[in-house]
Amino acid sequence: MQGWTIVFDLDGTLVDTAPDLAEATNHVLSTLGLDRIDELQIRPFVGHGALAMIEGAVKAHGRKLSERELHDLFEVFIIYYTAHLADYSVPYPHVIDTLERLKGEGATLAVCTNKMEMQARAVLEAMKLDHYFSALTGRDTLGAYKPDPLHLTGTIARAGGAPHASIMIGDSETDIKTAKAAQVPIVAVSFGYSVDPVASFGPDAIIDDYRHLPDALRRFLGTAVNT
Repeated sequence: MQGWTIVFDLDGTLVDTAPDLAEATNHVLSTLGLDRIDELQIRPFVGHGALAMIEGAVKAHGRKLSERELHDLFEVFIIYYTAHLADYSVPYPHVIDTLERLKGEGATLAVCTNKMEMQARAVLEAMKLDHYFSALTGRDTLGAYKPDPLHLTGTIARAGGAPHASIMIGDSETDIKTAKAAQVPIVAVSFGYSVDPVASFGPDAIIDDYRHLPDALRRFLGTAVNT
């Protein structure tokens, strides 16, 4: 894997962050005097950011927010979430072993997420994953964010790589659109937050478990991956 850059999405790909995001969203609802909603109702909005989660949760109660109200509630969300972003979140099974293996094979690893960079960094640090990655870019890092391909290519550049020797791992239509626009192969995980099956968005490969990632990478790397 020497010379290859593997770029991961964060939420729904490396870490199951939905429980803490749901708690932050329900905290926002409580400030409005609204009842909690189930995490499963929030999960479809996770990949679209905090504003979408807040708006979707409030809409579930039959209410609509003005732009100003939404902005104010976003601030409430951010303050709460920043203080509680690792209460319940966990890396997906076999993530750590897989990252160790990829690093051991000489790959350079990076994270490209639509989460704000500060929050993404805090999540990785709390999960003790941060030291695996040579670059991390968030929604606010480069002035462009997914599905803009510049977010992905900019992440690759920060990691010292090149698009023609890079692969992306993601869980959503947004990740797949981003990779395709950047002309970078994309391996999708089936267990993320996509409402529709990721197969419907045409990724280059799909895995159901991180133990299968090295095999999925074989077709792109042009080099042996130890079994």
